[in-house]
Amino acid sequence: MKHSFEKKLNIVSQVLNGSAIRHLSLELRIQEWMILEWVRKYNIFGESGLHKQPNIRATADMKEDIVRQIIDKSLPLSQVALRYGVSRTTLERWVRLVRAEGYTSLYRQKKTGRQLKDMGRPRKQEAQTELEKLQS
Repeated sequence: MKHSFEKKLNIVSQVLNGSAIRHLSLELRIQEWMILEWVRKYNIFGESGLHKQPNIRATADMKEDIVRQIIDKSLPLSQVALRYGVSRTTLERWVRLVRAEGYTSLYRQKKTGRQLKDMGRPRKQEAQTELEKLQS
């Protein structure tokens, strides 16, 4: 579910004024980690951190650098996600992929788009017997 900038700002203000994240989470039916992420973004970037961020197009080298920070330096996913503007889910997927298949897996090109379908008419088969020839 998408939340408006105003709603995020209101919730962050409540947290900064002393409201418990757990209480707000239960009351508003929003995950605790999401509220905590909004507060962190607000603390780092101010109000602009609560606006929707444009999607980034990560290169394979960038992915490797980011995953190395998570695996080698043991940086928390939430911190890396904030720093680079990449979602936690995406980071988890990259880390899982590297742990299963190694860093080279980040450099494979992903096939994009739908597979092409043969949209032509099926060809008529040649009549095999004399009777079939006469019937067609």
